[in-house]
Amino acid sequence: MASFFRSSIGKKFIQAVSGAFLVIFLLLHGTINFFSVIDSFKGTWGNVDPDKLMSAGDGVFAAGCDFMSTAVITIMVPVLALGILVHIIYGIYLSYLNYEARGGVKRYEVASRARTDSWSSKNMLVLGIVILGIIFFHLTHFWAHMQLMEFTGREAENPYMLLEKTFSSWWVLAIYIIWFCAIFLHLTHGFWSMFQTIGWDNQIWMKRLKVIGVVVAALIWLCFTTVAVNAFLHAQGILPSVL
Repeated sequence: MASFFRSSIGKKFIQAVSGAFLVIFLLLHGTINFFSVIDSFKGTWGNVDPDKLMSAGDGVFAAGCDFMSTAVITIMVPVLALGILVHIIYGIYLSYLNYEARGGVKRYEVASRARTDSWSSKNMLVLGIVILGIIFFHLTHFWAHMQLMEFTGREAENPYMLLEKTFSSWWVLAIYIIWFCAIFLHLTHGFWSMFQTIGWDNQIWMKRLKVIGVVVAALIWLCFTTVAVNAFLHAQGILPSVL
């Protein structure tokens, strides 16, 4: 077993599995965050009952945040987050090994009939570094004021107010949109590459997986970008604000 994970196939397998953690985490996180946009349309933006878990008077985003604080999700999210961290750091490590082996600057790629010459496939390392860098920026805005507060026994901040405070500046909105675009580009290549690594590399399924990968990446990008722009509009007073 140890020799498998030291092999080239084993290393790619670790990347594929940890990449699945990234996709699951983004779909879960994006869905919960998109509830805030639904609240804007329903007129329940800012509705939070701090004394009741998932109160009937809460907006759907507040209820979603409460759900994220339940025991099962509290355990699940750190595991998924750890998988993402492994995926990014291990990807950088594989890129370094490939650089050393080739003696040049050609980045880590999966060699097969399904390999493309797209910009994303040739710049996965660059995209990974951008994503990792802005993750730390993101953690200071949300995780530090919500999950960390709950872990230390303190009350988490109002999620609507936190969204508005974070996206009150246009330059913060711009940084986040760059981040979402990097995630989109990373997923358009990484999604099908993940399945290719576990053996789904025939021509028929590879064409389908590439299309599905673009659709999934586009949905994730749309969810997060819409949430950020919507919060910016609330913060600017164009939509009702809680600040």
